[in-house]
Amino acid sequence: MTAPVSVGALRRWVRRTRSAHRERGETLGNYYFAVLFVLIVGGIVHKQIAAVVWPAEPNASELAGDSLMLVIAGGLYLALRRLGPLALSRPAASWLLTAPVSRRRLLLPSLWVALIGAAAAGAVGGLAVLGHVAARPVPGADALLPLVGLLLGGVLLLVALAAQTGRRWSAWVDQAAYLVVAAGLVGLVVDSAAGAPRAGPGWPAASVVTALAGALTVVVTVLFVLAVRRLAATPNERILEASRTAGTLFDSAYGMEPSFVTEMVERRYWAHRRLRSQRLWPRLPVLVAQDLVLLRRRPRRVLWVAGASTLPALLAHAPGWILGLAVLAGGLIAGGVTAGTIRTDAGNPFMLRLLGLSSRRAIGQRLWVPGVLSGLWYAAALTLLWALGDLPAGPWWALGLVLGPVGAAATMRKARVGFVDNGLMPLDTPMGSVSTGPVLNAVAGLDVLLLGLPMVVQIAQGGPLSWTGVLVQAAVAVIGMRAYLNATTETDRVELSGR
Repeated sequence: MTAPVSVGALRRWVRRTRSAHRERGETLGNYYFAVLFVLIVGGIVHKQIAAVVWPAEPNASELAGDSLMLVIAGGLYLALRRLGPLALSRPAASWLLTAPVSRRRLLLPSLWVALIGAAAAGAVGGLAVLGHVAARPVPGADALLPLVGLLLGGVLLLVALAAQTGRRWSAWVDQAAYLVVAAGLVGLVVDSAAGAPRAGPGWPAASVVTALAGALTVVVTVLFVLAVRRLAATPNERILEASRTAGTLFDSAYGMEPSFVTEMVERRYWAHRRLRSQRLWPRLPVLVAQDLVLLRRRPRRVLWVAGASTLPALLAHAPGWILGLAVLAGGLIAGGVTAGTIRTDAGNPFMLRLLGLSSRRAIGQRLWVPGVLSGLWYAAALTLLWALGDLPAGPWWALGLVLGPVGAAATMRKARVGFVDNGLMPLDTPMGSVSTGPVLNAVAGLDVLLLGLPMVVQIAQGGPLSWTGVLVQAAVAVIGMRAYLNATTETDRVELSGR
């Protein structure tokens, strides 16, 4: 039997052979660039970040603070579950995971990195809640809330690590995290609609914060000891999946290519589903029927999209133009439920050839389901704002319905954008050169949303909505969608990408 070898020696060998073609100066230059980049960006935006985390005066109620803590806790756990949380670098996953080395020593550095990251995220979340809610000056015991967030981040990381090993209860905990996030969002919407009063000097209660800090310290200690003892039991396939996720995120950030992440999310979602064949509706166009089948297979996302129609109410007290733009951007969320089929068509045009569909007919059929979803979402969001008294009188439900073509065209534009073109000329700015390709990809879809400017102007003016305004928006939406369809498709070709 082969005797175990030192993990440190094997890591040094892999690092030395992997970088044998590099010069020492190149490696040091990479570290220098990374540190300098962090310092420069931090120097530019540190005031804005400080204002977001710790504003000059508290501006949120106690209900908003409690709801925000729920959103942060549930969102952090779900993010950790999507990231792994235990992962290895690509060289370690390729060379060391199956090597005769101690798995505990191999995975322990990754555990420490994940634990520090989760604890830092929890501490920042706790500090942000304290800065937005607690009355000034903050007493010493109440200032322990960031420490509670730090410890809670550690607990969430260790629970997510236990779930990564394939526990039976992991699915239930994931569902509970979704419910926690939903409850927090509901609380934020209720706070914005009801105008809850600001928290008094006694929030957060010093006794509660101290008790939570002590209890979480004990829980973190116990869970960490158990996690280290059972670290070697983490299955290889779960670690490899987390390593691929981390590698894809780094590739997407380094190459400024968000489509890598989109494709990874789609592949992971469908890889964990057991599907049965379903017959299409024969009286509907084939691509419309396919979108409806996809819609039936994603009920959870449909529910989340429906619930997201309440989020514009969080901006009820913001300027009218900001509220209008927020409502307008929500159409991309609703229409994006079936955007995966559009990307498939763009990447596999031979399927359209087999169906005998031109690009114009294909895009025309793909516009139906996103248009209906976007129209219903806009109608629900605007009707809710009107019911809460944040919009004046008028047929806002009708205005939302006629915005459906805008959301459909924007979704189509976003899904067909393709890979980032890094061969374009950069833009010279006072802060340095900016690559044009990522900028163009970032605004793809948002540029088509400009067709909804009549709605934004109507909300910004603050006057009652008339049927004339609805008709104007309907004409702009339909004409703009038709112009997009005619300008980006042809009747004698099937290629869809790059438009």
